[in-house]
Amino acid sequence: MFDQVVFAGGGNRCWWQAGFWDVVQPELDIRPRVIAGISAGAATACMLYTRDSDWVMRYYEDALRHNTRNAYWGNLLRGESVFPHYRIYRQALLDIYRDKFSTLADAPEIRIGVSHLPRWLGARSAVAAGLIAYNIEKYVRKTLHPTLGQTLGFHPEFVRAQDCASVEDLADLILQSSSTPPFTPVLRRNGRPVLDGGMVDNVPVGALDADAPGNVLVMVTRLYPRPQMFVVPHGVQQRLYVQPSRKVPISSWDYTSPSQMVHAYNLGRTDGETFLERMPDLLEAGAHEAR
Repeated sequence: MFDQVVFAGGGNRCWWQAGFWDVVQPELDIRPRVIAGISAGAATACMLYTRDSDWVMRYYEDALRHNTRNAYWGNLLRGESVFPHYRIYRQALLDIYRDKFSTLADAPEIRIGVSHLPRWLGARSAVAAGLIAYNIEKYVRKTLHPTLGQTLGFHPEFVRAQDCASVEDLADLILQSSSTPPFTPVLRRNGRPVLDGGMVDNVPVGALDADAPGNVLVMVTRLYPRPQMFVVPHGVQQRLYVQPSRKVPISSWDYTSPSQMVHAYNLGRTDGETFLERMPDLLEAGAHEAR
């Protein structure tokens, strides 16, 4: 049905993808050959092939039970990190994947994207430029596939989850794909600073095998000025995009409200049911348009 699948980034909003997938995948028996993911979208893809979504939601409910703030400004006086996200996120990735890490060898090829900084900018300047460009694309231009980051000189690298030798390597790769100061530090890959893969494109269709015929499922996590579901012909492919039916009810970096993860997940399940009803007509219309 879908030979390749894209999990866009979105932090906690990616719980919508998990709910959507848990409804749609078994019904359609989706067995993709390739999955492309960015940031928490990549983390979600790996989660879906290692753990049950309910298990992970229960884990976060416990892990975040005593985290009452997203910023601890008093830590400045002690020279400690103001934001708890990096510490919590890294430990969560290790705990979620550790016992099931070997199962990823039998999963689809999961390609995880990071953004390398422009060589003509220093790390601090590149971070500032990248975040400005990212927010212009997100809030002003609202483009599905942004171009400003690439224009500035950011360029992507995609690394297979299956090439990670250990669960620590996988956690580091996902964190590099999620590197978004100030919530995380600027991280390095092979000695070079990298940022969130979304600095190049939060919907990483560039990691797909573009010359492979067939249908591609693209799951985005925020709302774009387009229909909820639409098909984009791309050469020998039909790329079926689906976005949430309404704003996902959780903030990307909110680590104080684990109960909202359940609401985001349930919205994905509801949208998955609607998708199953509409998908045949969408693909038929897309095929007709491509002709």
